[in-house]
Amino acid sequence: MNLDTLIEILSDYREEFGGDAEVRLMTQQNWPFENRICGVTSGRDMNEPDDEDTDDDDAQDVAEDSTVYIVEGGQICYGSKRAWENYRNC
Repeated sequence: MNLDTLIEILSDYREEFGGDAEVRLMTQQNWPFENRICGVTSGRDMNEPDDEDTDDDDAQDVAEDSTVYIVEGGQICYGSKRAWENYRNC
């Protein structure tokens, strides 16, 4: 999925439910979980050296600077397999 497609889908939901609707991440299709989203980052952000990193062995660059990542913030509860049957993909 690209950024424009995700924004379009989220915009449709914002029109339907309003901007205060909670967004969660559904993971693991065979054993689904609902997860909080703690933030968003990019490959560029992760590939830039952090002044606070003192141990270069822990650095794990990603392939593409232009990839955007939704970062999971912890499991909330069990999810539903129906998410994979009903997802929107423009």
